[in-house]
Amino acid sequence: MQDLLVSLYNLDYSDKYAKDESIKIVRVLSPNSDAVVNFVTKHFSKGWASEIKGALYQTTPKVFIAVKDNNIIGFAAYDATAKGYFGPIGVDESIRGQNIGKALLLHALEAMYYEGYGYAIIGGVNDKVIPFYEKSCQAIRIDLKGNVYDRLIRGKYE
Repeated sequence: MQDLLVSLYNLDYSDKYAKDESIKIVRVLSPNSDAVVNFVTKHFSKGWASEIKGALYQTTPKVFIAVKDNNIIGFAAYDATAKGYFGPIGVDESIRGQNIGKALLLHALEAMYYEGYGYAIIGGVNDKVIPFYEKSCQAIRIDLKGNVYDRLIRGKYE
């Protein structure tokens, strides 16, 4: 697992659209919070669902969702586990490859930029996903030991 760093100053935010024009990227409204948590739990993990709650339950939710035919098909969050951190992000496995992940990523990074962040940290990235971030937002590896997730408690109630 590797932390990545993204400069928010020079990204091309105009590429924040899915290939399918019927897919919309929107910031979550609080009445949809349970639906987002359920989607993340079903398609990803309870751990990510818990992390998403941290981003959802803020005055302005820090979560974007991809929606098609009134159904959630993907999500991206920031400021969930720590300020200045992007993630988690996920797209329903059955419809990947349509630029949805990149669109979600760029929407969230652009929001961070307009909230005053100059850089974003993408924490605890799996090696197989690093190329996605390098290509999509010119992320670079942070070659230091340790990250915010080192503080996770993994006990019998998880």
